[in-house]
Amino acid sequence: MRWLTATKSRIALGILLSASAGLGLFLGFTAFGRQINGYAYDFLFRLDQPKPWTPDAIVLALDEKTLTEYGGLRGMRVALADGLEYIAGAHPKAVAIDLILADEGEERSDARLETAFSKTPNLILPADLLPDRSGWEEPIQRFRKYAVQVGHVHADLDKYDSVSRALPLMKAAGKVRHWALAFEAFHVVHGGEIEESESDLRVGNFTVPAGIRDCFEASGCGAESWRTVRIRYIPQSMTMPQISVAELKHNPALASRFAGKVVFAGVTAQTAVRDRWMTPYSNGESLPGIEIHANAYETLSRGSFLTDVPLTAVLVTCLLLAAMAGLPYAWTAIWPANAMALLSVLASQAIPAIAFHYSIVWEYLPGTLTAVLAAVSAAAWRHIIDRRRLQNTEQERSRYQRAMQFVTHEMRTPLTAIQGSSELISRYATMPEAKRKQMAELINSESKRLAKMIETFLSVERLSAGQMEMKRERFSLPGVVERCVQRATPVAERKQIRIMQEEIPQVDLLGDVELMEYAIYNLLTNAVKYSPRETEVTVSCRQDRDRLQLSVRDQGIGMTKKEVSRIFEKFYRTKKAEETGELGTGIGLSIVEQIVTQHGGSIHVESEPGRGSEFTLELKRAL
Repeated sequence: MRWLTATKSRIALGILLSASAGLGLFLGFTAFGRQINGYAYDFLFRLDQPKPWTPDAIVLALDEKTLTEYGGLRGMRVALADGLEYIAGAHPKAVAIDLILADEGEERSDARLETAFSKTPNLILPADLLPDRSGWEEPIQRFRKYAVQVGHVHADLDKYDSVSRALPLMKAAGKVRHWALAFEAFHVVHGGEIEESESDLRVGNFTVPAGIRDCFEASGCGAESWRTVRIRYIPQSMTMPQISVAELKHNPALASRFAGKVVFAGVTAQTAVRDRWMTPYSNGESLPGIEIHANAYETLSRGSFLTDVPLTAVLVTCLLLAAMAGLPYAWTAIWPANAMALLSVLASQAIPAIAFHYSIVWEYLPGTLTAVLAAVSAAAWRHIIDRRRLQNTEQERSRYQRAMQFVTHEMRTPLTAIQGSSELISRYATMPEAKRKQMAELINSESKRLAKMIETFLSVERLSAGQMEMKRERFSLPGVVERCVQRATPVAERKQIRIMQEEIPQVDLLGDVELMEYAIYNLLTNAVKYSPRETEVTVSCRQDRDRLQLSVRDQGIGMTKKEVSRIFEKFYRTKKAEETGELGTGIGLSIVEQIVTQHGGSIHVESEPGRGSEFTLELKRAL
């Protein structure tokens, strides 16, 4: 029974740990969880920065000084035209423009810009989604005819904290879709066709791990964004090469720095707040959109991709962390279990960091929450189990003390008779022979009764401990039942209870007749003790091939299902049994169960509060 209880409690712990893993995984991908994952991602981004390199991209900037010299926002097209003409002689690889040209401007500025576009190699112009996402704002035909490609300029922000961590490589509005500006620049520079598959993109000999399904797992990816790649920003020890149009105007020799580079031209002025975004490196300072595009190009060009770990791997890891944090509480002492729980929490912190070092993005919160929840849940489970064991131990000690008091009381009766009779014999030398013989017989019978009582207790304990072999004698079941009924009848008559004995089949059993008689007599006396006056106790037997079922049914106080599950525990008594005032140790039924088990049988109980109980012994007949 204890083994069964321990097994059930461990199963409960397993369910609790599985639930902790499931809850940790679920909470880790909620809106709040995504936000925490984003913060952890930014921390690792700053902690594990790549080694510096010489960027292949350069920014042609329309900064504050440029806008001031060209008359503000109205002069941006002229400023851009001048900048493109300055660098045209340096022969850059490609030029990507992040300046929306969907409307016509002043004829003079548009003409100058058209002329500059005509001299620009591998020109990539921008497209912008309409606010309602129903279509595109694309360059007017006057400009578009000079572009080799058109790319969208959306660096989507994480919807949970407005940080630019990923770039949607493709966006669609209706039936029209555009690749990202940085991706088009990458495509133009490396040539070849763009080959699409569910798991990646191929451009010439380059593979970009941006699967169709990946975008839905990435932060801030909308339904119109089909493929997404995380931007690996250049380390903080570097700066993206940047030369403004104003600097070129005052020092045209600077144009040589654009030779062989991929140029990203756009606004970097602080006043252009609509095109400045937060990045994982930001500490309150935003980055111009054109620099984000340049960083995205560097990510693609260098192949420094950050890939998301599969959800199945996160799930398996959460289950392992839960097991590591919680299972030791079921098998070891509390301090080693606490140490393992702490190790599991530390492991949940280390896994994302180690994975990030190998360019794998492992969500931080699911594992951490799983380890913490599992540790707390398992510790609470252990506390409840230990507390219950302590309570059970105290209850067993109390029952044991009451049982010893009862046994002492039971033994005191024959001992008192023996002591009193022996004193009378020794005190009266002239006692009549008949009286002396009566006293001697009383001493003899009471001493035998005491010895038999002790022997019964010891025999059952030795049998259950495997310290002795049970007698294997053939005896008649009807004879045993008859003797038990005769012994119990006087006790029953005091409460005007009738013992009804149905016909017992003439079958033999193999075993210890005295122990079997003890078991049946115990069931009969229990039925009498816990039944109200003027009721019936019925003894019946059913035979089925080589087995038979001997039942003792009463009309007594009955038991609940919970009480039935514990009725064969040593020293256990139900509350109603104690309330009757009947003396008892709570050990009798435990002995009965052991006797029946030693005879190769089993005992079953059916009971209902207020409607009585039926104890059934299933025994194997002697062949």
